[in-house]
Amino acid sequence: MKPALALTSRAMILRLLRFEFFKRHCDYGAVFLRLLIGTFIIYGVQDNILSSERMQEFEKFLDARGVPSAAAAAHLSVYAQFICGVSILLGAWIRLTSLVFIVNFICAVAIAHLSDPFPRMFPALMMIAAGLFFLFNGAGRLSVDAVIERRETNKTGS
Repeated sequence: MKPALALTSRAMILRLLRFEFFKRHCDYGAVFLRLLIGTFIIYGVQDNILSSERMQEFEKFLDARGVPSAAAAAHLSVYAQFICGVSILLGAWIRLTSLVFIVNFICAVAIAHLSDPFPRMFPALMMIAAGLFFLFNGAGRLSVDAVIERRETNKTGS
């Protein structure tokens, strides 16, 4: 192997090991997470929104677990999740949405999953973790929040 080629190969290997491509494109990480979480949430509640029978099943589920005002709680939970899902997909008002999201899934764990084995509790725990990620990190540069923030910065000149 020629010395110049060996140096080039070594430099390329070092670049790969430092994950430079991913560092340069790190803004896509939040996008991928937002697409997955937002879609998962919307898919999970769409049946309750589109079917009064499914919503009534959820109301009965909550009532059987002693949730006060089960009908109101079911509607509140379903529509909060739907709005959170849309907000997460778009990356709009993500920190506010994350608070609602976290509270909703803490309630889900407390109401429906405390006696479940860890694997059955895991999806709800992952939603809490995703909410915490967005609360601490925001929606990322490829989001509605970032567009709004850039516009506000341009208006104030800061």
